[in-house]
Amino acid sequence: MRGVLSGFLVIAVVIGVGYVIGRRGYLGAQGRDVLTKLAFHVASPALLFTTLGRADLSVVFSGRLLVTALSTAAVAGVFVAVGAVRRWGVGRTTVGALCAGYVNAGNLGIPIAVYVLGDASLVAPVLLFQLIGITPVALTILDLSTAGEKQPLWRRLLTPLRNPIALGSLAGVAVSALGVEIPGPVWDPVTLIGNMAVPAVLLAFGISLRGSRLPLRGGDRGAVLLAVGLKAVGQPLVAWALAVGVFGLRGAHLLDVVVTAALRRPRTSSPTRAATAWARPWPGRRSWCRRCCRCRCSWWWRRCWGESGLRELRGVDHEVEGGGEL
Repeated sequence: MRGVLSGFLVIAVVIGVGYVIGRRGYLGAQGRDVLTKLAFHVASPALLFTTLGRADLSVVFSGRLLVTALSTAAVAGVFVAVGAVRRWGVGRTTVGALCAGYVNAGNLGIPIAVYVLGDASLVAPVLLFQLIGITPVALTILDLSTAGEKQPLWRRLLTPLRNPIALGSLAGVAVSALGVEIPGPVWDPVTLIGNMAVPAVLLAFGISLRGSRLPLRGGDRGAVLLAVGLKAVGQPLVAWALAVGVFGLRGAHLLDVVVTAALRRPRTSSPTRAATAWARPWPGRRSWCRRCCRCRCSWWWRRCWGESGLRELRGVDHEVEGGGEL
């Protein structure tokens, strides 16, 4: 227990430093965006590649992944059922289900896996499951529920391959599965680059805390609260029940699945982009998209953010208003 608390303390301190950096403006207006791009496109793929490249895949792809998949399906199913009863519509219900069950395995999940769970490879299977399994399905549903030009099926299916973190993870899995020996002069620079991932993500997260607004100002409060409640409390409880009652997990393995299930919904993801594109043609959808994509849950803590909660990089809020391209 002391190790878990120590890990969260380390994360909180670095996030606090990021908040101070944001308050003082040391990195300028683009500091958070630069750190986010660095982590997403360079450091995190390198970290997952080196971690998975030397990992035991039989341990990584185990029953713990099935627990996460089942808990995701359970909470998403609850939201879909409520959405059908309340007649929220296909698009709105799909976005809400994503907010209720999608976990941030790619950004905040990596620091928590490193400092709390002790192994960054634990979040990689969840990340791949979401990008390869959930994202294409969600994009297809949103695309079919929206009038206008449809994306080709092959483009939706190839969406995960445009994600640098997914590519890094898949490359690491391939190296481990094939038993490829990468020479030190090649491996060591990649490891060094990967070491930037955790501090970059946490500092960017801390910077984003500055200027957040109070949540739940406007309509659709019931749907937003349902998504947040399912994500912050429902999914961890379902994961715990499945892990203990069905799979017989105990100790560190149980901690792994519960912490993973409790990770907040990512503010930046393919579903967020899909929600933005879905909301673009209809002004009535934009406010729902803003509020639902603000839902961010970590551990047993939850909070809904203001405008900064929807931004991935500069221009995303502008896109929700219908200008520019995503």
